[in-house]
Amino acid sequence: MTPAVVTVAAGETRYPVLIHQANWQDLGGWARRSCPASLQSLIVSDIAVASYAEAVRGGLEQHGFRVQTAWIPSGETSKSLAQAARLYDELVAMEADRLTLVVAVGGGVVGDLAGFVAATFCRGIPWLMVPTTLLAMVDSSIGGKVAVNHPRGKNLIGAFHQPIAVWISLHALDTLPEREYRSGLAEVVKYGVILDEDFFAYLERHLELILARNREVLHYVVLRCCQLKAQVVEEDPTEQTGRRAILNYGHTFGHAFETVSGYGTWLHGEAVAAGMICASRLAEKLGLITPEVTERQRRLLQRLGLPTRPQPWPVAELLAVMRHDKKARAGQLRFILPNRIGAVQLVSQVPEQLVVATLEELMQS
Repeated sequence: MTPAVVTVAAGETRYPVLIHQANWQDLGGWARRSCPASLQSLIVSDIAVASYAEAVRGGLEQHGFRVQTAWIPSGETSKSLAQAARLYDELVAMEADRLTLVVAVGGGVVGDLAGFVAATFCRGIPWLMVPTTLLAMVDSSIGGKVAVNHPRGKNLIGAFHQPIAVWISLHALDTLPEREYRSGLAEVVKYGVILDEDFFAYLERHLELILARNREVLHYVVLRCCQLKAQVVEEDPTEQTGRRAILNYGHTFGHAFETVSGYGTWLHGEAVAAGMICASRLAEKLGLITPEVTERQRRLLQRLGLPTRPQPWPVAELLAVMRHDKKARAGQLRFILPNRIGAVQLVSQVPEQLVVATLEELMQS
């Protein structure tokens, strides 16, 4: 398959997203062209993808970079100020300057943490994202939203800091654990619901090939998601107009599930899958959609092996987390809710009793 390039235009910043099947060491030349003045690099990675990180290191060294590698523990708990401080220490120890390149090799946790560190060290240094999970490929690696978690809410401490490039090798999906792969499919489904009904129908038609990780189908899936994400980022690079909020469909509920259950009980995509069904049921209660819109989502997510209802967590605790959601205003809950498959809207002043009823009904179903 021919490599594809999606250009992300975020305000005055433009950068390429390369989707291909090249050798991992080829990244060295891509990094050199993207950041020609850099003399040194810090790779931030997870030991679970050590073979990829080492190949990336070799490629960087071949193109003149002096390279250090910092390993972080697997899992959502690594998105913390404590881990960020450890990476700052690594940068100081290697005498990093404002041209030092941070290379994030891993999933969304690695990307969010490394990007946050790059955004805040020396008031911003360049970083390059090398996603190795489906979820990171289609979502978190694009758009420059970087953050760490707070005990009372996910991604509460963060910044906007665009990467200089995103390098996606579909080879990484061959070794991705099944649960991680299915988790990423939740974000894929999200794009169909919020922006592209034809893409949602494509997912329904190609379900078996997607589950079998057919390379041709996955190339199109990743490419289409990147195109849709780039389109939204271009329209609202730093969440000033509200347009970019549509990317958080299912996330108000989903982030609450992750926070209350303890980060790591559910993977991010699992929480978002259940969150999408909660949001769609809430839209039904508000008269925005018919039950069939929710049922199409439920059937597809269920066939992809993803949860479609929350576990019986304390509803009061879930609500408390939602009030800290970044879309909330003065404690009033706001949700991204569907109008149909392919279109959503931001709904303000949603009555809490409807949110409670939605949660309780789905928990008991």
